[in-house]
Amino acid sequence: MLLKSTTRHIHIFTAEIANNELNPSEDLLTLDVDPDNELLWNDEALQQVYRKFDELVAAYEGEDLNEYNLRRIGSDLEHFVRSLLQQGQISYNLNSRVRNYSMGLPQVDVSANS
Repeated sequence: MLLKSTTRHIHIFTAEIANNELNPSEDLLTLDVDPDNELLWNDEALQQVYRKFDELVAAYEGEDLNEYNLRRIGSDLEHFVRSLLQQGQISYNLNSRVRNYSMGLPQVDVSANS
C-alpha cells in the first residue's frame, strides 16, 4: 500500500520511481523536494535536505513505517526547509507560477535599497 506525506515543499512516498510512475514499496522511500519550484536551490542546500531526511529516517529505524511516522518526518523536513530560507541559504523563486509566501514574507536588505 502506498503511504505518503505531503507538505507544501516536501513530498514523501513509500514507493520507487520506475518509468515516471510511483510503484509502492514496503522498504523504500522517495523524497520530492519543492515539486512546484517555489524556491531557488543550490546544490549544497539540497544536499542538506537529503542528509536531514536520511537522519530523520534513521531515527525511526526499527519502528513501523506508518502514515503518522511518515508525516512527522515530512513535517520536520518542512521546518528544516523554513530554517534554510530564514538563514538565506535558499530563497523564494519570484518567477514561480505561484507566489505563496507560506514560510514568511521575503526579507529585503534595507541597506541595499538606500
